[in-house]
Amino acid sequence: MREINGKVYEEKKPHDIAELLEIVAVLRSPEGCPWDREQTHETMKKCLLDETDEVISAIDKKDDENLREELGDVLLQVLLNCEIAKERKAFDFADVVQTLSEKLIRRHPHVFGDIERPKTPEESLKLWQSVKKTEKE
Repeated sequence: MREINGKVYEEKKPHDIAELLEIVAVLRSPEGCPWDREQTHETMKKCLLDETDEVISAIDKKDDENLREELGDVLLQVLLNCEIAKERKAFDFADVVQTLSEKLIRRHPHVFGDIERPKTPEESLKLWQSVKKTEKE
């Protein structure tokens, strides 16, 4: 196994999100993969669509093993786009996590706030849409 930045990455060892972010950064680095290095947000669009279709297919087939793999492929698309944005100094994965967390808290005032809980999924969706509409105004 090759050492990269003082670390050896091994396939059959436990990994977490921090190490996954490192792996994606290595793939985009000068020592990384030529294909990964040349990708842009624009070139990644088709990959994201293809991987999303594969997730939907796995769900339709009720194939959990394939679903796990395909969700990982969608996550890779997210992480690669975050790394590309980080290289442009636009945003990074932590910014995406922060933005999503804020949105989920804001759009669930019945869970994280002090308004009455909806009684049905339809009422929850209506509340989500109402909060979203207010954000857009």
